[in-house]
Amino acid sequence: MVVLSREKGIIYDFNKNHKPVMSVPSGTTLEIETYDCFKDQIESSETAVTEIDWNQINPATGPIFVEGAMPGDVLKVKIEKLEVGNQGVMVVGPNLGVMGHRIGKMESKIIPIRDGKAIFNEIEIPMNTMIGVIGVAPEGDGVNCGTPGPHGGNMDNKMITEGATLYFPVFVEGALFGLGDFHAAMGDGEISVSGIEVPGKATVTLEVQKGVKLQHPMLENEEVVTQIVSAETLDQAVKLATEEMVDRLVDKTGMPISEVTMLLSAAGQAEICQVVDPLITARFVVPKWLLRQLKVDLI
Repeated sequence: MVVLSREKGIIYDFNKNHKPVMSVPSGTTLEIETYDCFKDQIESSETAVTEIDWNQINPATGPIFVEGAMPGDVLKVKIEKLEVGNQGVMVVGPNLGVMGHRIGKMESKIIPIRDGKAIFNEIEIPMNTMIGVIGVAPEGDGVNCGTPGPHGGNMDNKMITEGATLYFPVFVEGALFGLGDFHAAMGDGEISVSGIEVPGKATVTLEVQKGVKLQHPMLENEEVVTQIVSAETLDQAVKLATEEMVDRLVDKTGMPISEVTMLLSAAGQAEICQVVDPLITARFVVPKWLLRQLKVDLI
């Protein structure tokens, strides 16, 4: 199997000007190693959060040039396997996350990981290992890895986990794919501005799809198909994700927009991914049992 070590190349923004660290044919399965979102700088509770290098936050491993990917195509990313280290870290601090206005100083907490659980004090938290930062290079200026957008990036969507397949619009030749910022566990919203941040490695299959049009990333797993959108406010993100899903279903089924709207109001879900990044991310979720009855594929 092709392996991309984290030492071979990391990026702090998704940018069309980055030189690829690897070129792979469409259909390649490879293993990608990552640092945690602090580049593994917080190794113990003795590490002062204020003393770490904040210019080394949210590194993604990459970029990877996918042969045959051209603007207007879609990059399909199947997450085959996720593995993480044996401890994670969480932080809180002034002006960070939802509660930062009531927190007086920067604090970090080391979270041991054992037997499929994250141990917070004596509380065992079930793991939902996921990828926080994943995406491709945008068309224009580079976008910091801490910010999500139509290219993907820091979407912090807990559905981005083992067994999921993501679809990204391609903006530049080769797509320039990268990923990082793994979490051992994270709740919808990521309210403190961190999940349980961990280093890890992902086994993914990268495939170029022609003739598929996307404006923002989509995701599917065995049970659902989701539209993911990031915007300046939660209201905008929810509205755009909903509209794009409605429009897609209208196009695929030929049903009137009024009936699709009623159908998705009864059977779809508008959900939060994260509310703490420079742009807010939401998803609209459609169950596959509904798509089977409609006899359509959304992707």
